[in-house]
Amino acid sequence: MLGLESSCDDTAAAIVRRGADGAITVLAEAVINQNAAHAPFGGVVPEIAARAHAERMDGLAAQVLADAGLSPGDLDAVAATAGPGLIGGVMAALMTAKGIALGAGIALVAVNHLEGHALSPRLTGRLDFPYLLLLVSGGHTQLLIVEGIGAMTRLGSTIDDAAGEAFDKTAKIMGLGFPGGPAIERAARAAADPARFALPRMLAGKQGCDFSFAGLKTAARRAWDGLETPDESNRADLAHAVQGAIAAHLAERTGRAMDVFMDRLPAASRTLVAAGGVAANQTVRSALTAEAGARGFNLVAPPLKYCTDNAAMIALAGAERLALGLTDGLDAPARARWPLDADAAALAPAAGSGRKGPKA
Repeated sequence: MLGLESSCDDTAAAIVRRGADGAITVLAEAVINQNAAHAPFGGVVPEIAARAHAERMDGLAAQVLADAGLSPGDLDAVAATAGPGLIGGVMAALMTAKGIALGAGIALVAVNHLEGHALSPRLTGRLDFPYLLLLVSGGHTQLLIVEGIGAMTRLGSTIDDAAGEAFDKTAKIMGLGFPGGPAIERAARAAADPARFALPRMLAGKQGCDFSFAGLKTAARRAWDGLETPDESNRADLAHAVQGAIAAHLAERTGRAMDVFMDRLPAASRTLVAAGGVAANQTVRSALTAEAGARGFNLVAPPLKYCTDNAAMIALAGAERLALGLTDGLDAPARARWPLDADAAALAPAAGSGRKGPKA
């Protein structure tokens, strides 16, 4: 299975082999990031991202095929991210995959990018269904019960911004650069007074498993603007406070979701999966590990390179779908929005809705 990914600012291609027992072998993979192009703007510029994907996608697909010693005709199918994401970027991978499928006479699998993240730990080891998933990235923060391929139930979602966006925006406020998550993590290590900045506890007293990060961004802005001559020490202390607040909020709400999971599926294995780019943050992982341990859950997270956007997880999701006979036609649409739990998104959208459909 060839997998192609271009939903945000990473252009990626990978080839995986799925054995009869479901074991996955990654035969070749490559990722080209666009950090330098977007850094001057402090965030991803959709038009710049789309153009870069369009220029690189076909060459990257050819590269991983050559690395694996394969031709398109040797593939069983080609999978591509079909959403959600920046629509110009999504089209680059999907249209390239359609061309390969048509030219080689093989099947096409249109993959939900979020399902790729949900399945990503299965790239490196066995992971049985069902399990609880914290999907936490630059564009998404949500909690779901994963019962199988295409069978996911949302327990909570952000009602405003994603955790990764909070990292990026607060890093921009402090002039730490882009991407914000790694920049804040690096700066926080030098904190001299970790308790210096008291940031609010999000959704304090509110029941449920939803998240909110907009207030944290505002509080960080006010704290930074209140400094007369901010220096590196100020940056380190505030970065430590922001990172700690995000990690604590994620852990608290995930703890509530673990309680719900145990009530609904008491006989299920107690497994918590953390996936998405923010799951690479070590403070976040530590907070989740402690919360999971207190409830008898085992925290499973993919290797760091599979936390961020990658094509191996897209190829994996495509292979899992192909094994179930789930393929798509060449009319498969590119989608800016594509919730994993469509029913919950339609009946109770966590972050609003519009003509393109529910945001989450």
